Amino acid sequence: MFIVVWSLAILVAIIRAQRGKNYFIRRIPGLNAIDEAVGRATEMGRPILMVPGLSGIGVVGIQALAIFSYIIKTAAKFGNRIILPTADPALYTVAEEVVRDSYNAAGRPEDFDPNSVYFLSDRQFAFASGVAGTIFREKVAASFMFGDFFAESLIFAETGNQVGAIQVAGTVQVTQIPFFIAACDYTIIGDEYYAASAYISREPTLLGSLVGQDFCKALIVLAVIIGTIAISIPQLGPGWFFIKWFTLG
Repeated sequence: MFIVVWSLAILVAIIRAQRGKNYFIRRIPGLNAIDEAVGRATEMGRPILMVPGLSGIGVVGIQALAIFSYIIKTAAKFGNRIILPTADPALYTVAEEVVRDSYNAAGRPEDFDPNSVYFLSDRQFAFASGVAGTIFREKVAASFMFGDFFAESLIFAETGNQVGAIQVAGTVQVTQIPFFIAACDYTIIGDEYYAASAYISREPTLLGSLVGQDFCKALIVLAVIIGTIAISIPQLGPGWFFIKWFTLG
């Protein structure tokens, strides 16, 4: 029953979005800072670094590439050079096509440089050393880190700080979020990471799916609150139909 309600809520939200419903999504400062960071790189004449961490082909990695695609389209309009090192051979192949398509979508296919996307190493600290070296050599003006990060997260963030780069980061690894918050200018936290592509693109299907899921989460929270209050009232208690409806057995 719950799955049916959840699915219907998402489906209705998607249909309404496709019919022109303008859904509100709260402001995400880290994503709004993308234009600021690209503008800074343009003024300084220095490249933009995008790091997907140790992500492979999966939800986290693909989401990182979706965010990078928007950044590349913005950078292409101003002629910024981009650098995208990867730690996974499969993700590298997809990333190269994403970068190529992004330049085509921006109307600047001639600016695409195959050497701007490359595979470094699938070893964690070899990759970390390679990226840190790139940051120092290129003196990047902006650094975007989205994907799976582990112990190397602070290495990237601190190195970026030393060259004065504006840094925006996001990861689903909760143990690394504190390091990004401490060392980066903006950090994408929690569900913001998965909401990023909908927030950036405003694509109706993505927006509808996001709003539908948020509606279902609100229903869950409401049910928990009602159940908590009901279980504490003797006149209702465990025997109330609402409580029984959520009780197994």
